[in-house]
Amino acid sequence: MSMESIAWNQLYRRMAAPDDRRAFSRATARRILTFARPHRSKLIGFILLSIAGAALAVATPVLAGRVVDAIVAGDATRTVVNLALVIAGVAVLDAGIGLVTRWLSANIGESLILDLRKAVFDHVQRMPVAFFTRTRTGALVSRLNNDVIGAQRAFSTTLSGVVGNFVMLMLTLVVMLGISWRVTLLALVLLPVFVLPARRMGNKIAGIQREAADHNAAMGNQMTERFSAPGATLVKLFGRPEQESAEFAARARRVAQIGVRTAMVQTTFVTALTLVSALAVALVYGLGGYYALTGGLDAGDVVALSLLLVRLYAPLTSLASARIDVMSALVSFERVFEILDLEPLIQDRPDARTVPAGPVAVELDDVRFSYPSADRVSLASLEEVSTLDTRGGEEVLHGVSLRAEPGQVIALVGTSGAGKSTIAQLVSRLYDVDSGAVRLAGVDVRDLSAEAIRATVGMVTQDGHLFHDSIRDNLLFARPEATEEEIWDALERARLADLVRSLPDGLSTVVGERGYRLSGGERQRLTIARLLLKRPQVVVLDEATASLDSTSEAAVQAALSEVLAGRTALVIAHRLSTIRTADRILVIEDGRIAEQGTHAELLAAGGRYEELYRTQFAEDGDGVPA
Repeated sequence: MSMESIAWNQLYRRMAAPDDRRAFSRATARRILTFARPHRSKLIGFILLSIAGAALAVATPVLAGRVVDAIVAGDATRTVVNLALVIAGVAVLDAGIGLVTRWLSANIGESLILDLRKAVFDHVQRMPVAFFTRTRTGALVSRLNNDVIGAQRAFSTTLSGVVGNFVMLMLTLVVMLGISWRVTLLALVLLPVFVLPARRMGNKIAGIQREAADHNAAMGNQMTERFSAPGATLVKLFGRPEQESAEFAARARRVAQIGVRTAMVQTTFVTALTLVSALAVALVYGLGGYYALTGGLDAGDVVALSLLLVRLYAPLTSLASARIDVMSALVSFERVFEILDLEPLIQDRPDARTVPAGPVAVELDDVRFSYPSADRVSLASLEEVSTLDTRGGEEVLHGVSLRAEPGQVIALVGTSGAGKSTIAQLVSRLYDVDSGAVRLAGVDVRDLSAEAIRATVGMVTQDGHLFHDSIRDNLLFARPEATEEEIWDALERARLADLVRSLPDGLSTVVGERGYRLSGGERQRLTIARLLLKRPQVVVLDEATASLDSTSEAAVQAALSEVLAGRTALVIAHRLSTIRTADRILVIEDGRIAEQGTHAELLAAGGRYEELYRTQFAEDGDGVPA
């Protein structure tokens, strides 16, 4: 591919980019500079070298013209050789500058990617659970990948392009005007022939590319959902493979058609502009040759003008579309800053405390709570909706008070949606109360550090989530410093050691995404082993056996007995038979404590608990034990 074709391909990509019309924000610019400031010395060197490279690009055509003049004038061979050596030296120097400039560009760009990704990742880590329940994972990951890279290009590509092209344009114009102002003005008159078709073609192709991007996004979402273990299972059970395949193929086929059309439009565009450029060069040779023959120009000047012509149009058209690059980078920065501007609802206070030493009691004191609305925890772009759902604020807990003394097991029972899991999440401070207080060892959890709460409270949920990693690493996630002996002790107490020993890779066995390579009971016992390894003083069990069969439930219950021994515990149970030995049972209905007492007391009272108990055992087809 010729140098002209490369230049016009670059111009095409610029002109085909979506033209974002939003105004430049000074606040955004200042925030961008905060990320650039640590790299300012490299940025300055990068800019200076870009200027030097642009100057050398202009010097080569001028030197080539001098060579032609020397040959025509019959100068000494030494003059021609010296000029050739200078051209070679300029080429070597330009290559060296190019290498150093590329190293600085890559270094600055990758450092910015690192800084931005760390900032976004660390910030997202501090977001509340409500944020993750609403956000689409793919949209969030896109901010860490596509948008961060788009922002990085502002420094590694756009900045050098603007600086280098501006310097090259100015130097080229000065040199060309000095050689022949008539030929230079003629070249400038032809500029609309280059720019106007480029803009018109760019606007046309941008719409096609946006359509392709939409289809690609739809295919990505379809693959993400269908290729996960739960999604694949759902498709196999209820899906229609032929229709799924047809939908995917239709989108893929449209993307392929757009690709062919885009390639042909691009080729036609570049070919046309290359042809116009060649005709312009021919015009320069014709007019310049005429002036040379009539004594108005030297032959070398004609050659220099023709070579400088490409160096005039390429930077000029690139600068004309530089605003598009700047706006694209600005959009990427703003999308990254959108995430960083989301304030976490739960934050440590500056004077956050640790949990006092000794036994830990759990207390809820007149707690009222409502889940936050979407506009407080999320972004419309992350949920992939036009506007956020503003509903929220409806109170789900109404003045709940309870106390679990150190070593006590308090069970929470009731119908789905009554507020049991909400209470568990408040104890772990996954949410903050609207009023009242949740206390650990007498200290409001809002006065405790997140690290202190994590060290004190351990939780096992119904789904028993595991990472796509080895059994060892999933266990060490709870306590990285644990020894091999402690790991095996936790597995023994969770009734899982024999299974792990029987696996070919033992502790190194990878459990698969979300632990789907294990059965439900095995997965749940592994989460219990993880909790045992953590050794928390307070345990929260949220429907830990609800989805298990009777055999698995028996094994998990045996493991749970190890977890509960000597610890303060809140146990949320769907199967009432599992909590008969609790020190106290609380019946939660509509966000309030409807009844409380021991198993025997509540059965004798003949209230809501007795009704739930008898209904459950009647459904199971068993007699109702006392």
